[in-house]
Amino acid sequence: MLKFSSLKEKIKLTDKKGKKNKRSKKKKIVLLLLIIAAAVAGIIFFKSRTGRPEMPEVDQKNIGTVERGNVTKELSSSGSLEAKDSYSITSLVEGEIIEADFEEGDMVEEGQILYVIDPSDMERELESSKRSLETAEKNLEDAKKEYADITAEFSGNVYRSKVSGYVKNISIASGDNVGGQGGTEIADLYNDTVMEVKIPFLTAEADALSLGAQGILTIADTGEQIPGQVTNISNLEETLSGGTLVKYVTIQVANPGGLSTSDTATAQFGDIYSAGDGSFEPYLEEKLKCDLSQSAKIETVLVKEGQFVSVGTPLFSLTADSVEDAIKNAEDSLNNAQTSYDNAVDQYDGQQDNLEDYTITAPISGTVIEKNSKAGDKISRSGNSETTMAIIYDLSELTFEMSIDELDISDVEVGQTVEITADAFEDETYTGHVTNVSMNGSYSNGVTTYPVTVTLDDSGELMPGMNVDGIIILDEAEDTLRVPAGALQRGNIVYVRDTEGSEGKTEDTADQGDAPAIPSGAPAGFKAVSVETGIISDEYVEILSGLNEGDEVYVKETESSSNMMFGPGGMMGGRVGFSGGPGGGPGGRR
Repeated sequence: MLKFSSLKEKIKLTDKKGKKNKRSKKKKIVLLLLIIAAAVAGIIFFKSRTGRPEMPEVDQKNIGTVERGNVTKELSSSGSLEAKDSYSITSLVEGEIIEADFEEGDMVEEGQILYVIDPSDMERELESSKRSLETAEKNLEDAKKEYADITAEFSGNVYRSKVSGYVKNISIASGDNVGGQGGTEIADLYNDTVMEVKIPFLTAEADALSLGAQGILTIADTGEQIPGQVTNISNLEETLSGGTLVKYVTIQVANPGGLSTSDTATAQFGDIYSAGDGSFEPYLEEKLKCDLSQSAKIETVLVKEGQFVSVGTPLFSLTADSVEDAIKNAEDSLNNAQTSYDNAVDQYDGQQDNLEDYTITAPISGTVIEKNSKAGDKISRSGNSETTMAIIYDLSELTFEMSIDELDISDVEVGQTVEITADAFEDETYTGHVTNVSMNGSYSNGVTTYPVTVTLDDSGELMPGMNVDGIIILDEAEDTLRVPAGALQRGNIVYVRDTEGSEGKTEDTADQGDAPAIPSGAPAGFKAVSVETGIISDEYVEILSGLNEGDEVYVKETESSSNMMFGPGGMMGGRVGFSGGPGGGPGGRR
């Protein structure tokens, strides 16, 4: 029993020691927790006192100063210089050069003759075209006359006589077609109101007479005398019976009413008497024909045999359809003749223009920088290929082209100043101005750029082909307050050296209780000041209000590769000025 009791006592003693050790450990844990809580409370207290965690001192290189100076907003790009104007001389014709009186380096004036190409072949072609034109012109005049004649002859759908006389032996009837080539015989026509007589005169006496001479005819049977007029003197000498040589003289008389073909007469002109007599004949006795150039159909014959007709007397009427067809045919002939004439004119004018192409003049005033063809050379054209005979540059001005990004092109205007530097003259700076802003953009690698032409004000020793860099001045402020570009934070905030212990509050809200949160990364010893900005460039920001000259500001580190900065309302789009122009990329802000 003792052993059992001793064992119980030992167990009780052991239990008391274990409980005592447990209480000691709990006290240590509580103490540790109190220490941690005190530390946390201290941190919270410290933060509530300072408003932010302790920050390291700002490096001197990150401190800038508000100063006065110039702020310039600009775009940059590069390009290659070109002459104001250039022209490659080519020929539109073939042949041998017979004149080329100029040399490389010569100054030439616009319109000055440079080359003359042998025009012999073209001159022959031009002469042939001229003859064709003359023929076409005559055909047109004939067609116009024919059209006018037909419209006049068919006026009222009738055909009218063009001579006077008595009608006999009518040879047409209703329904007949008349006119056309050769004409159509209508009737026999004679006119005895005027009679003619051929009377022989001795050759010498006949030669003494003249056309229009007035004489007296004596009618053989009645002895009646009537006046007459010479209308023809034959050149043929004939022999009468008995060997007398005579020439016949034609005399025309007005028929007093009784003369017929059975009557004969002699003639006397002053003291010249005829060598015999002659028989009277009607003045007119012929076949009356329809001379219409277009065929038409007779509707009604309007004259009768024995009827005397005068000039203009209607002979027959025509059907309306045939008249319309005849006039239409004449009109078509006129139109065809007009077309042929117009074509002949065009061909002649065109060859005259071609003849001018054999003389090549300077299209611009400038300097000949290249001469490839000389007198004696033969110019030939193969397909569309052309031989460059010479090149002229107008060096009075030099230009180059800047490629401007689509986001910047709206800021570029004609007349803006451009600062220019050249690889060939590193120590020289030139000026120019924007002379053209093209809307013909080009797309590449997801970016659209637009060509902007810049003209140099004074090119000095620069030459076409040299590489240049241009900076377009978009906006500029002189003698203004400015801070480094890196001093501008999001929301138009600038961190300014705090000399009054008001860290953590913006200057314009410091007296309003709760201050806005300071952007992360704000340095110790600086306060946030809201500013009003003007021009923003890659290097500087114009300060319109909020800062004073001499204030120290915090300048954050910037990535040279992106050159990003923040401005009013959020992120500002500043881009690095990439090289532009031939072989380069788009220009950007500087």
